[in-house]
Amino acid sequence: MTTTTPSRVDGRPAAAGTSFWAATRLVAEREVRSFLRTKGFWIGLAVVVAGLFAAGVLPSVLAGGPPAVAAVGPQAARAVAGTDLDVRQVGDLESARELVRSEEVDAAIVSAPEGIRVLALSDPPTGVVAALSVAPPVDLLEPGDVGPGERQLVILVFALVFLMVGMSGAAIAQSTVTEKQTRIVEILVVTVPVRALLAGKVLGHTLLTVGQVVVIAVAAPVALSLGGQSALLGVVAPALGWYVPFVCAGFVLLAGMWAVAGSVVSRQEDLGSSMGLVMMLVLGPYFAVMLLADNASVLAVLSYVPFSAAVAMPVRMFTGDAQAWEALLSLGLLAATVVLIVLLAGRLYSGALLQTGGRVALAKAWRGTE
Repeated sequence: MTTTTPSRVDGRPAAAGTSFWAATRLVAEREVRSFLRTKGFWIGLAVVVAGLFAAGVLPSVLAGGPPAVAAVGPQAARAVAGTDLDVRQVGDLESARELVRSEEVDAAIVSAPEGIRVLALSDPPTGVVAALSVAPPVDLLEPGDVGPGERQLVILVFALVFLMVGMSGAAIAQSTVTEKQTRIVEILVVTVPVRALLAGKVLGHTLLTVGQVVVIAVAAPVALSLGGQSALLGVVAPALGWYVPFVCAGFVLLAGMWAVAGSVVSRQEDLGSSMGLVMMLVLGPYFAVMLLADNASVLAVLSYVPFSAAVAMPVRMFTGDAQAWEALLSLGLLAATVVLIVLLAGRLYSGALLQTGGRVALAKAWRGTE
């Protein structure tokens, strides 16, 4: 006959039969249920999904007005005569190329010995070609899978979702300090091991995050398909396959730090003083990727730094600047860092959770479990 040894927290026995994993599951279920009942959770997710559909569909809906083109030579002038195109006459081929590169026009129609040709930046201008009576050859100045505008849009979405996911971890800090301020935590630790309380909070919010990211990952291809962005969809889909595990691992990394930020203070009013470092680790990668997305060298470094890899490496996979082995290496470094941070957070959380009366220094929290 086997017996279950009660878990002990700070010398006090936990309820008999409550194992660590059972307690973790109970706490995780409590966290998930409490947040699924809040309107803010659903409103936030609905806003993100609506934003994705707006970004995918509205460009094609709002692209009003005829395409702008530059015409070079008499043959080109005759070809665009009578069309609905917004035509700008230019004197030479180089001027037309500059207008295309600066995106002042959608394409340039130039005279050639064999007839006319169309110059575009990175994507074939289907609207321009359809407006002409013939289908001339199309030359791309900067061939690519997606245009610069679409590239910036995808990077913006990746960075914004990372920001949203990272900041959502603040709910762990808020719930922790609420339990300390109301003294509920003193009751909880009688029946639930402190480390199980931390593990349950991290697990519960990770499940919520995974659910949100999966919804976004499913909604994004649908939005792009409805918007007629089939070329962009073909490039984004593989990157999304990397983005989901990266951003979920990145959340777990930050979740342990959010929990510590909540455990070292005793009042909601003091929470801002302990959240600074974690907020920097969320906002820093966001701004770095947004501002330095065109700097391949800096982005390569950021993709191997655990706190920024969750957004930098998927961006590099999308732009085609990284190979699969690089993503696996980066994900391995991120996973190893997650394990280390969670272990450190577990000790600090256990040492600070039951200490009240002001902010607890990290050194004191570390000694609190000895």
